[in-house]
Amino acid sequence: MKIKSAEFVISNSDVAKCPDTKLPEYAFIGRSNVGKSSLINSLTNRKDLAKTSGRPGKTQLINHFLINQSWFLVDLPGYGYARVSKSAKKTFQKFITQYFEKREQMICAFVLIDSRHKPQPVDMEFMTWLGEHQVPFCIIFTKADKLKPKALERNINDYQAEMLQTWTEMPQYFITSSASGKGREEVLEFIQGINENLQQQ
Repeated sequence: MKIKSAEFVISNSDVAKCPDTKLPEYAFIGRSNVGKSSLINSLTNRKDLAKTSGRPGKTQLINHFLINQSWFLVDLPGYGYARVSKSAKKTFQKFITQYFEKREQMICAFVLIDSRHKPQPVDMEFMTWLGEHQVPFCIIFTKADKLKPKALERNINDYQAEMLQTWTEMPQYFITSSASGKGREEVLEFIQGINENLQQQ
């Protein structure tokens, strides 16, 4: 898929105020500081479409970006260790869960996981929640350039082993690096394939 246009449309914390269209949406979510903004900028070939920050928890709203005038990339707040107040964190969780429960246009969630770390309870809990609520999702392992190939393979194998303790199969996953562009085409081709299927229905 060639990204011809990518434009910011709206930020809000009220699911009812999300764009009133039938266009498919793909939601990107992950633990704070997982490299989500960098990945979104890499996917869209824009340097600053999504704001990057060294401070975890920068994204605090539902952000809609219209891609190629035909689908939305949705940037959701990070879960986990963001430096925000407890009341703000509860609000995050509320509108994140409301988004997944109510937004019928949401076709697939991409759960971003830092490939440098062993399986984290907060990631496992979130994916379990998605599974229990029948939300379709894939995994994107980020920051693959920070590890040697053997270490990367070992960490992903650890994740698979952990997932398969409770899941019948490993969700589809992608290995990415915003720095090198690794995995970019695979993610975009996956989205394009779904979009083409939707158009044929």
